[in-house]
Amino acid sequence: MSISQFTQKDYDIINKEYASLLELAEKRCTNEDELNVIKKAFEFANEAHKNVRRRSGEPYILHPIEVARIVIVNIGLGYKSITAALLHDVVEDTDYTVEDLASMFGKKIASLVDGLTKIKTVLDNEDKKSGRLNSLESIQAENLKRILLTLNDDVRVVLIKLADRLHNCRTIEFMPERKRDKILSETMFIFIPLAHRLGFYEVKSELENIWLKYKEPEAYKEISARIDANVEDKDKKIDEFISPISEALTKAGFNFQVKKRIKTPYSIWHKMRTKNIDFEQVYDLYAVRIIFTPPTDTKESERDQCYHIFSIITGIYKYNSSRVRDWVKHPKSNGYEALHCTLMSQIGIWIEVQIRSKRMDDIAEKGIAAHWAYKQDGFAGENDSEMDKWLSKVKEVLCSSDINSLELLDIIHNDLISTDIVVFTPKGEQKTIQKGATALDFAYMIHSHIGFKAIAAKANMRLVPLSYVLKSGDQVEIITAKNGCPKVEWLKFLVTRHARTFVIDFFRDRRDEFIGIGRSEYFKELKDRSLNNTNKVMQLVLEYTQLNDMEEFFFRIGLGLINQADMFSNIFPKNKVEVIKHESYKLKQGQVVDGKEYVLAPCCSPLPGDPIVGFRSEDGTITVHKKSCPIAEKQATKFGENVVSPTWDMNGLTQSFPVRISLRGIDRMGILNEVSNYISNVLGVNIRKVFIGAEDGIFEGYIELLVNDKSALDDVINSLKLVEGIQKIVRTDI
Repeated sequence: MSISQFTQKDYDIINKEYASLLELAEKRCTNEDELNVIKKAFEFANEAHKNVRRRSGEPYILHPIEVARIVIVNIGLGYKSITAALLHDVVEDTDYTVEDLASMFGKKIASLVDGLTKIKTVLDNEDKKSGRLNSLESIQAENLKRILLTLNDDVRVVLIKLADRLHNCRTIEFMPERKRDKILSETMFIFIPLAHRLGFYEVKSELENIWLKYKEPEAYKEISARIDANVEDKDKKIDEFISPISEALTKAGFNFQVKKRIKTPYSIWHKMRTKNIDFEQVYDLYAVRIIFTPPTDTKESERDQCYHIFSIITGIYKYNSSRVRDWVKHPKSNGYEALHCTLMSQIGIWIEVQIRSKRMDDIAEKGIAAHWAYKQDGFAGENDSEMDKWLSKVKEVLCSSDINSLELLDIIHNDLISTDIVVFTPKGEQKTIQKGATALDFAYMIHSHIGFKAIAAKANMRLVPLSYVLKSGDQVEIITAKNGCPKVEWLKFLVTRHARTFVIDFFRDRRDEFIGIGRSEYFKELKDRSLNNTNKVMQLVLEYTQLNDMEEFFFRIGLGLINQADMFSNIFPKNKVEVIKHESYKLKQGQVVDGKEYVLAPCCSPLPGDPIVGFRSEDGTITVHKKSCPIAEKQATKFGENVVSPTWDMNGLTQSFPVRISLRGIDRMGILNEVSNYISNVLGVNIRKVFIGAEDGIFEGYIELLVNDKSALDDVINSLKLVEGIQKIVRTDI
């Protein structure tokens, strides 16, 4: 922030943006008194931030105005939250106190501002601290824990913070790169999953796209350009697809609107990355949303009307039965309700159709705020209990005294990104459980005593082992025995934290036995790696595992919960790199530049030319990751104070780097020989390893290469795309 006198142009911009905000705010107020509170808050904040500018040079007051706008448009909150959004930086940045705000705007608004101020104070203090922190002292982890703890007080604090984060990300280009990397990482690790879990689709999608734009700029530009080209090419055809649907629904008497949607750049990039596919292979690039307003004079429920519309449109077009998703009968845990199906269009492309009522659409777009609004108006639905259960579960975890802040971040993150499925008890009672959970997880969810005594299960009347992975719709019965008890092997397949905690605690009665086993295995691993058990090694081990002491570490090794090979490979990466500019990382005064060592993280194996981020360790070594690496995201979220911004020195590269490309295509005689010859002889690239298999006329496999930089890899990929028979070729992790 900087101080400089506002010009008339600044005042004109402020007045224009405020007038626009006020027009929106009027629709969220039930009377003139509420609107007057918002007007009073703006006047107060405008005076408090007078002549103060953001990094971008614009008047600071435009930030609270934009946060308030997001609170209205994207989140759908009322006048108290709008007022708090306008005031959210006043206490932090001026001499006014929370007590001052309470006397002027009431205790509730003051308490919302207080919650936001405490979050911001911790954020700002983090950047003022220096030095290496151990796993129990991560300021950033404590900050995010504090944000999540506001779920216990008033969820609106978190929602306004989401709005604040969205606007900060919209203007993130004005941030220094190190700060930008830290903010985007914690956004991906916590705020994007939180927006998803609370049901704010628009906020989530925009944050994801901003993340991609700065973390993988080349991919963002390429995918955006291809989307634009596709829309221009196919837009008219999509309208032709919609036309007979609209005619049929109108004829059937429905009051509806149809919206077109195309996948966002991030969702396409994510699908390409996780499925190892090209842009052309993204299955559901286009979607059509049918939003109907239920008539008041019908006995048909909203659910029945969704099925009615489904029957009409599938009478016009063929549908893919394997891609029907019924979230009307079984809503998602974030309250989402809709009926999805995928139809074959006239031009031979699959188009996803989403069927929602107006209420369902409001909840899908405005999340928990719309959910509560409808609940207050008497529209209770199946989603109510699921949302309330999730909030209760989060509050229980947040209040646990035996969980440190770093461990809590992992628990919350994993919970936020997990997908739920619906299963049934033998009596037909519906239960929601994490996707990937086993029959044993289900047993512990029903009751810990059933979990402890479980010996087998039945899924849909068929005998299955306790390790059986549940599928949505399964009816599950747990078989128990009086002498049954937990087994160490259970920890290899249990998925839910709830069940794993019960089993781990059960074995604490044999703690000394497992500590002995773990200690023996740990020292054997040290010996095999020619390492000594120094204080530094122990500190790095505890930091990596996020545990409080070495005895707990040994105990968990003894139980088989820690993979030492992976742990040591990540703590002590071996591939050093000499092609990073030293001057790009600014060291603190008094630290030595010469001899500083860079190593490439084995988890993502960045190439020169990749967008990268670095992490400073205690001895000054900088571990370099790709910016989009999930491990890097996690590190930047927890230890943002250790983020640095190295850049590649692209002049005179001589070092080679390993990289893998995956291929798939139509098998023919000599294709492998042709590919390998082309790579080696025409492109002059060394091949390190080849694995190709063929079956039923299709070949699939990978090739590991040694290249100097990303542009050399791009040349290989673009050239091989021209080889006859190759249908897919993508870079994948080694």
